[in-house]
Amino acid sequence: MGSAPGMETWDAIRSRRDVRQYDGRPIPERDLDLILEAGRRSPSSSNKQPWDFVVVTDRAELGELAKVWQHAQHVASSAATIALVAPIPGDDYDRDSTHYDLGQAAMCIMLEATSLGVGSAHTKVEDQAVARTILGFPADHFCPWLIPLGYPADRPLRPIEHPDRRPFDDVVHRNRW
Repeated sequence: MGSAPGMETWDAIRSRRDVRQYDGRPIPERDLDLILEAGRRSPSSSNKQPWDFVVVTDRAELGELAKVWQHAQHVASSAATIALVAPIPGDDYDRDSTHYDLGQAAMCIMLEATSLGVGSAHTKVEDQAVARTILGFPADHFCPWLIPLGYPADRPLRPIEHPDRRPFDDVVHRNRW
């Protein structure tokens, strides 16, 4: 795979924002593969790596995939959407670690996308039956999240100087609360 040219990690962290309007350009396959590789390499509890990624780039399938939840309309106009699929957890511990691992994979995917100038968002999957029909994953798996990707239609990704976040000193506690 090799390393891709792009922004530094800190700039990617500061530049990442939810992008739900895309300019219509396709994502080069090499960049899409780097984004997927970032997800594959993400940390995993006990190295279980419970994920599979289903990448959808077909325009008609993206339109259908946008129907899995009432707030997933932006999936239809994405250049690609990555579905995060995992085995259905057997108990609370498996559920918690699976969701934690999928969250880490999602963040790695979104940060690599940002470093390549590709916008991302995330959306939940409410209708598992529709998702299973479109994506073809096995009955003993589920798809909790989609990550739509595309180049931002409004403005390029760049560091956000004043993010809408709680103040640092309100969030960070040193040694104890």
